[in-house]
Order: sequence, then C-alpha cells, then structure tokens
Amino acid sequence: MAKPDTNKNYKVISENRRARYDYAIEDDLEVGIMLTGSEVKSLRSGQSNIADSYVTVDNGELWLVNAYIAPLKEAMFPHEERRRRKLLANRREIARLWNATQRQGMTVVALVLYFNHKGIAKLKIATAKGKQTQDKRATEAKRDWQRQKQRLLKEN
Repeated sequence: MAKPDTNKNYKVISENRRARYDYAIEDDLEVGIMLTGSEVKSLRSGQSNIADSYVTVDNGELWLVNAYIAPLKEAMFPHEERRRRKLLANRREIARLWNATQRQGMTVVALVLYFNHKGIAKLKIATAKGKQTQDKRATEAKRDWQRQKQRLLKEN
C-alpha cells in the first residue's frame, strides 16, 4: 500500500532571509501563533512579511512584534496590519528564551512563517547573536567558495 503524502498542506508563507545574514543562528524552535480569522485568510493568500519582525518575552509570554499581515477588504471585522501577536510555546521554552535574551545578550528572531502539514499556521523562531561586519564577509566568502567548488565539480 502506498504511503499517503503528509506534506500536501505544507506551505511557506513568509521567510526572513536577512536574519541568516545578519545573525549567527544558535538554535531554533517551532511555535504556534494566535491569529484572527481575517489574518488566516490573508496568510492563505500569501500576503505577509516577517523581515522586520522580532520576538520579545514579556511577563512570561512570547510576542511577535512588527510582523505585517495585509488586511482583507472583504473582512467583516478587519485586523490591524502590524499588531503584536501572541506566540504559543511551552513554559520551559519561554524561560529558556528569556534567559538567552536577558542574561546572554542574544536576540530572538523570526525565521519562517508557514502552514504545517495539518494546515495550522506556525512560526519558526531562533535565538541568535548579531554578526560583526567581518563575520558577514567571512560567511559570504565561504558561500562563494562553495559555489565555485560546485561549478568545478559539475564541469568534471
């Protein structure tokens, strides 16, 4: 019997590519996000941006700040575009993130907003350290070398 396709509903909505360039990613975590109905409909049409957003820990709760989700014109009760959205995570994970930000001086950034295989909106966040300019140059040089190496291997 054939195995059913479990990833038929998986869809990336928005990705923060700049985060991997500006930050050294330490570890990541998948969290849920509390949305209203019009926000979910807007996400299904792919109208969002998390490039300028970040995550904060306030009073033992995770909040996504400055994420853009376009408003729907036909919505009966429209939502604010850049409101703070509560993130759903385990209490231990929230404590670990708070510890990383307050004591270790790290930042929590949003990496990818997507619908999982069940069709539920999820957000992948990560604790990260900011890169210096020389670190960014080293990363870019390493990436260029990997590209050149692949080209040389492809030619042979």
